Amino acid sequence: MAQPFPPPVAVVSPHFCAPYPVDLAIVRKVMTIADGSFVVTDLSDNIVFKVRGSVLSLHHRRFLLDAAGNPLLTLQQKMISAHDRWKAYRGESSDEKDLLFTVKRSSMIQLLGTKLHVFLANNTSEDRCDFRVEGSWLERSCVIYAGDSNSVIAQMHKKHTVQSMLLGKDRFMVTVYPNVDAAFVAAIIVILEEINSEDKSD
Repeated sequence: MAQPFPPPVAVVSPHFCAPYPVDLAIVRKVMTIADGSFVVTDLSDNIVFKVRGSVLSLHHRRFLLDAAGNPLLTLQQKMISAHDRWKAYRGESSDEKDLLFTVKRSSMIQLLGTKLHVFLANNTSEDRCDFRVEGSWLERSCVIYAGDSNSVIAQMHKKHTVQSMLLGKDRFMVTVYPNVDAAFVAAIIVILEEINSEDKSD
């Protein structure tokens, strides 16, 4: 049995760390343009985060906003990268001094499932990952672990409802473990979605 991760994991802000498990619904609107294609809600359908795309931009870029629309993170893909590298910057910055973390595939070729490595900004050597994502994106059953350990910080699982099917929305649930930054987890899920969407389009 995986042990809960010791507190706290605050990458974006301690403000997004709750002392109890938080269930979030990631709602992807299927029939939509790239701009504003995601919302993240609580179980009462209150918006917690929004995801905005950068339309007509040379850089593949997404913005994670809070419920009020304030930018928390800029997620930017590094265009020339064999490992699908994404960088997350604070606010609307893309300056290296505002870099919070980097996400990349653990290897170029991944036939079975998904495996991503997450490196915090101060981990410049990238010898060992600070967090890792493993599982099946197709099944919406990915788990985020702390480093090389079995400590789970978040877990996703699919939830189809009649309502979500009728509304043309792909909804899946993410459980964020206690004292873990929900904004950080939401950002990783968005990057995971982007990488897997590219695989489909390829």
